Amino acid sequence: MPDVYLPRRTHRSEFLSLRGLRHHILRWGEASASRPPLVLLHGWMDVGASFQFVVDALREEREVIALDWRGFGLSATSGADSYWFPDYLGDLDALLDRASPDAPVDLAGHSMGGNVVMSYAGVRPGRIRRLVNLEGFGMPDVSPAAAPERLARWLDELKAPPALRPYATLADVAERLRKNNPRLSADKAAWLARHWATETPEGFALNADPAHKLTNPQLYRKAEVLACWQRITAPTLWVEGSDDQLARFWAGRYTREDFEARLAVVPQLERAVLQDAGHMLHHDQPETLAARLELFLG
Repeated sequence: MPDVYLPRRTHRSEFLSLRGLRHHILRWGEASASRPPLVLLHGWMDVGASFQFVVDALREEREVIALDWRGFGLSATSGADSYWFPDYLGDLDALLDRASPDAPVDLAGHSMGGNVVMSYAGVRPGRIRRLVNLEGFGMPDVSPAAAPERLARWLDELKAPPALRPYATLADVAERLRKNNPRLSADKAAWLARHWATETPEGFALNADPAHKLTNPQLYRKAEVLACWQRITAPTLWVEGSDDQLARFWAGRYTREDFEARLAVVPQLERAVLQDAGHMLHHDQPETLAARLELFLG
C-alpha cells in the first residue's frame, strides 16, 4: 500500500437509531449557536467518509455531519431485499430531527444524495437554510408503458440476487477506487479503502448491501421530481465537474436540454463548474469545492 492520506480534521463516529435502523454518522467540529450544521449526504455505492477531503479543505471551523445511508458504510442494511427512494427522505428527516430539531441546516448531497436533498428541500422547505446539489442530475423520465418490463426484470433478479465480490487486500480495494476515478490520488485511495471495505474471512468486502444493485421497480417520473424542486425556498447551489457526465452515463437518453429545463424551476439558483473534475468532484478538486461551498454558505 502507498502512503495513506493524513486527515487534517479527525471525525468522530457515532451511531443513531433512525426509524428503527442503526445508522452511522461522521461528525467533525462542535455545534454552534451562531451557525447551523452542514449535513453531507453521499452518493450511490459510496460512504460518508468520502467527504473527508472537502472537510479538511474548509478554512472555517464548523460542525459538519456526514451520514452513511442505510445499507452503505457502517449503517445497517434495510433487512429487506430492495431499497426504496422515499426511505432516504425518511432517514434524512429523522436525522435532522436529531441533529438540528429547532433550526434549519445547510444541506449538501452528491449524486444520489444530491437527488435526495433536492426532493427533501421541496417537501420540507423550512428545514433548509442553504442547499447544495453536487452532480445530482437525476435520471431520464420513464414512461408508464415501461412498468411491466421493469417489474418483470425486478422479479427475475429477486430469484438470483446480485453479489459483490470480495477483494484480497485493501490495496486491491484502493486500485478499484482509482480505476473508477483515475484522478483519485494513491494516498487518498488508500485512506478511502479502509472506509469502503471491511475484512472478512473471504477477504475485504465492500461496505454496501448488494441489494442496491437490483433493478428499481419504481419508475422515475420527472413530473413528480419537478413538483418537489419548484417548492424549494432555500438558496440553491448547483455544482458539476467540467467533464460531461450526462453524455457519459446516458448516451443521449437524457439530454442536457432536459436537465437544464429541470434546473429552471428551482427559484434561487447559483451555478459552479469545477475544472479538471468529473463526477467525483469532491475527490478531484476538494480545495476548490470547499472554497466555493464557503463562499455560498457565508
